[in-house]
Amino acid sequence: MASQFQPSNSDPFKIQNVILNSNGSLNRPTIPSSPATPELTGDSQLTLSKDIPLNPTTATFLRLYRPVSPSTQKLPIIIYFHGGGFIYASATSTSIHLACSNISANSPAFVVSVEYRLAPEHRLPAAYDDGMDAIRWVCDQAKKSKVNGCDDWLTDVVDFSKVYLMGTSAGGNLVYNAVLRALDLDLEPVMIEGLIFDQPFLGGVERTKGEIGVVDERSLSLAATDLMWSLALPLGCKRDHEYCNLVGGQPDEKIERLPACLIRVYGGDLMVDRQKDFAKLLEARGVQVTRKFYEGGYHGVEVFDPEKARILYDDVKNFVSNS
Repeated sequence: MASQFQPSNSDPFKIQNVILNSNGSLNRPTIPSSPATPELTGDSQLTLSKDIPLNPTTATFLRLYRPVSPSTQKLPIIIYFHGGGFIYASATSTSIHLACSNISANSPAFVVSVEYRLAPEHRLPAAYDDGMDAIRWVCDQAKKSKVNGCDDWLTDVVDFSKVYLMGTSAGGNLVYNAVLRALDLDLEPVMIEGLIFDQPFLGGVERTKGEIGVVDERSLSLAATDLMWSLALPLGCKRDHEYCNLVGGQPDEKIERLPACLIRVYGGDLMVDRQKDFAKLLEARGVQVTRKFYEGGYHGVEVFDPEKARILYDDVKNFVSNS
């Protein structure tokens, strides 16, 4: 069977099925989406979910998930940021909706999935700003819980002292850049207990061995990742910008203050070397890192492989329960 791998000199816009318009906007392929389910509709339903506004000015919102089965203890909060190279997908995308529902039910946890702005209409740091809005929303809810009550879905259900930030692919990149900003804020009574980086989306100008050598017909191509970064980074910036190349550029004293981290990596991911270097950077600064490095696989494999998805859910559960 002929490989469908696309060399880096292929037309990246055709590979990704996108069209860049003259006004700077992007025509994207339609991705299946799922509505929130605030009411119980069937016996197999794992969670209840609902959408609430985050920032009316930027038209962002949150999709909240809580397990159908009641918990005897208050639930940790996982603020989740989806993947998509900063140019695709939504908190409503079916694959993301199902993943958040499974994470909420399996952990168990109260999941806050963030609908952040996409590039190139909103280049970075817009998504990081939206990540900060989500963190502030959780803080506001924590403060309201002590006065006149927070959102009724959170009342007596969540533990604001156990908050985790989780991101897949571009969402993992977003977690890092958002939490570094959050370190400068007084988040009381919220405590960010851990960070979960699932195949973080990273880049750089100089190619790594993984980027040159990983050829998996189901994986991202270099042409695709280069396109995503060209559309996501501030105009005129190259891939060694600190938003893209996370190994370097941030003060050590900030990195040293990060909470415990879980980093998940697949050997077939073309960003595998950058992800492992990122783990080494954190460890060198004294951050407690739980490594989950798997052979084989590819970027985003959990969307297509139920067994890999189950491993992801268990990794998250174990990290949250043990940190």
